[in-house]
This record gives sequence, structure tokens and C-alpha cells, in this order.
Amino acid sequence: MKFIISFFLRNVPRKYIQLFSHVVLRVVAVFYRGNKVECPVCESRFRKFLPYGRKSRSNALCPKCLALERHRLIWLYLKRKTDFFTKEAKMLHVAPELCFMSRFDALENLEYITADIESPLAKVKMDIHQIPFEDNSVDIIFCNHVLEHVDDDRKALSEMLRVLKPGGWAILQVPFFYPLPKTTYEDKAIVEPKEREKAFGQDDHVRMYGEDYGQRLGEAGFKVVEERIIDELSSEEKTRFALPEKEVIYKVVK
Repeated sequence: MKFIISFFLRNVPRKYIQLFSHVVLRVVAVFYRGNKVECPVCESRFRKFLPYGRKSRSNALCPKCLALERHRLIWLYLKRKTDFFTKEAKMLHVAPELCFMSRFDALENLEYITADIESPLAKVKMDIHQIPFEDNSVDIIFCNHVLEHVDDDRKALSEMLRVLKPGGWAILQVPFFYPLPKTTYEDKAIVEPKEREKAFGQDDHVRMYGEDYGQRLGEAGFKVVEERIIDELSSEEKTRFALPEKEVIYKVVK
């Protein structure tokens, strides 16, 4: 299973994976029934989660809703630390994750907008360098594992800052490859996929974020809050929900 998932992630375009993976994995989920792990997003239980990643991680992907470790942690954060599920808000979800889409869309308190430059599942076709919304028009933005792909992340950050209302907030996660470099590394001259994978950790990344990621968000004009809910959870919860070991949730506020 590790080899199969890794092969598809490396060789099948993302838009096709988004369209069909959840259908296939619902069949696979039948064979993973059990009670050792639990997904807090869809509340399903399994003997273990599926492996996931181009360099496959064990016990990572919920076969029911496709939540990964970081998604399960974000869900717990939203439930336990915010009023996300009750306060009326307009939300922009960039490159929307399948595990969240139907659940967020069903929330009566949210005006929920999904946007992506290529995803067939998003409501709005959008280049994050030029967000087609008015200034100060959005309360919440989710933009996870996107900034490492875009040509100009500082321009993307300025656009998100522009459309957020004063007091609005965003969650802006990026992948980290340990040990972290001190500063974010990018080189536009590196264009070959194999060279990008070597330099940035994945062949479709254009930068590798370092210890300065929070500072980079602050330089864009945001107030940066590094939420460390993972440190507040018991070892039993971390195991039960199969959570990441080091994930900091980067919440930014305008």
C-alpha cells in the first residue's frame, strides 16, 4: 500500500487525485476497520490509518475523509480553541482539502468560498497572486501547504492581508523538513523536478521554509500567533488521533 500511494502521488496530476481518490479509499476503508485510531474530523475508527506521502509515512491518512495528521490537529484546534463552528463569518479556503470541504460547507454560520488555480472541486478559479475579492471582505482564510508552490509567496501573503477584514485571521501552514534551515531557501534558477526535490524537499516546491517562517509572516504585516496545541494534548490523544509530533499551527491576524 505504501508503494501504491507513493506512486500515484508522484505520477498522477493532483486534480485527478482530488476527483477520484476518495471514491477508491472508501472501498479500502472497509479493510481497515478497527478501534485503535480515531479520526476527529469524520469520527471514524480504524485499526490504523493508511500510509501517505511521496516518502511514505505510516499511519497518516484517514481512509474515510482523507484527513492527514495536520488536518486532524487543525480540527482539534478549531474545536477546542476557537469559535469557528459558531461565529458567523465569511471564509476563503485556498486549495481546499477534501476532508474539510463538505463539513465547512454545511456550517450555517459560514459563508464558505473555495478557490484554487486548478482544482476541479473549488468554486472559484483563482491565482493567489491576484485574489479576486475586495479589500477587507473576508473574515477567515485557510491556505495550507500552498505557499511552498507559488512563484512569489510575499505577493500571495500581501493579497491575503489585503482581503482580510481588520481582526480577521488565517491559518497558513507549510511543510517543514527537519533539521530546519535557519532561513528560508529559494532559488528561481532551480527548475528541474529532481533538482527541486533535492533542494526543496519535493519536486513541485519552489522554496524550503526555515526557522524564519513566522518572521516572514510578520514581515507581510500580520500579527503572528504560534499555536502549540500539540503540547497540550495527552500522549493517549496523540496516539489515538495519530497526530504530528512537532506541528505548530501558524495563525495570523490582521
